[in-house]
Amino acid sequence: MTVFSGTGVRMIGLISGTSIDGIDVAAAELRADGDTVVLSPLGQFEVPYPEALREALLGALPPNPCSAEQLTKLDTLVGQAFGEAAARGIEELTGGEADVVASLGQTVFHWVEDGTARGTLQLGNAAWIAERTGLPVVADLRVRDVAAGGHGAPLASTLDALWLREMTASGPVAALNIGGIANITVVPADNADNADNADGDVLAYDTGPGNALMDIAAHRATGRRADVDGALALRGNVRPDLLAKLLLDPYYAAAPPKSTGKELFHGEYLDTALDGLPPVGAEDLLATLTELTAVTIAAECRRHGIATLIVSGGGADNPALMAALARNLPGTAVKTSDDHGLPRAGKEAYLTILLGWLTWSGVPGNLPSATGARGDRLLGSITPGAGPLRLPAPHTSTVTRLRVAATTGER
Repeated sequence: MTVFSGTGVRMIGLISGTSIDGIDVAAAELRADGDTVVLSPLGQFEVPYPEALREALLGALPPNPCSAEQLTKLDTLVGQAFGEAAARGIEELTGGEADVVASLGQTVFHWVEDGTARGTLQLGNAAWIAERTGLPVVADLRVRDVAAGGHGAPLASTLDALWLREMTASGPVAALNIGGIANITVVPADNADNADNADGDVLAYDTGPGNALMDIAAHRATGRRADVDGALALRGNVRPDLLAKLLLDPYYAAAPPKSTGKELFHGEYLDTALDGLPPVGAEDLLATLTELTAVTIAAECRRHGIATLIVSGGGADNPALMAALARNLPGTAVKTSDDHGLPRAGKEAYLTILLGWLTWSGVPGNLPSATGARGDRLLGSITPGAGPLRLPAPHTSTVTRLRVAATTGER
């Protein structure tokens, strides 16, 4: 990966995950130090979506119908919400001084047919962010990889491949993000001998549902957005008949690279799985869906002989899910990204910052071995801010590692 030298760039990162809870905001300063990208976190926070906007976004997801009018309005409203979140991040996290905003937007559809990604749609038009902040905005970061034959996901592989390289002395390491969908990045040991990954490449793909099905079941049972603290799941028992039926989904047997989303794992999907079975109570349903997420993740970790699993995302805050992961992965060290300097609540926003920095610097930001793209690609597009667009000059160094400097903590 070739990068550009010069003074550090202070950036704001924005993303809303597949759980559609709100906007994750982070700030960091990045610079190149030889073969290393140094990322200095400046803090992070979450801005909840207004309830009406959240409900409208959820209502636009498959299998619900959605019109061009709805998408246009949502693209504007999400863009405006992202712009306000960025302005708050600049004020609260960078003392009013930032250079660039990077946004991964709000994914509402990921078009996959016969294992091939055909397109992907993220809402939150960058023009609204640029207009609100006066800063250039790097956005629309997934589509170029899809156009090059990749899945446009998981882009976390770019950060994880650089970040985890120095942690593989005792065996392969995996980074796991559990949002609405769970995705994993596998970084093999230097002396990797793995039949599923004979070339020793970094792999990354979606393992299946993270919180998506659990959140649906919890909302139906309690009216809340999630099974807070895994309370329902911890009181329930796994229903083997339902778990076995859910595990028959062909997605789990498909070979990577692969990606999925709520266009597959939605309410009607859950209803179909429950159809024909004896009634399943809310607590047993949550216990079973929690086990589904843990079992499908653990199967992929065993496939690659993972020695250390580093977890981030909202699922890392669910004691029932973390306990199920540990139970299904005896002999694997299960940690969180906080243990290695990246706050788990803000990791995806810091990923967005890294991707934005690479694009801003003219550097390919995808990892073809993970996404399936035909080669390295510059990602996204740049919307100018209030002034002329001035990009840094190129440098010929190759970056192979990411170092996370001391973290200032959450706000």
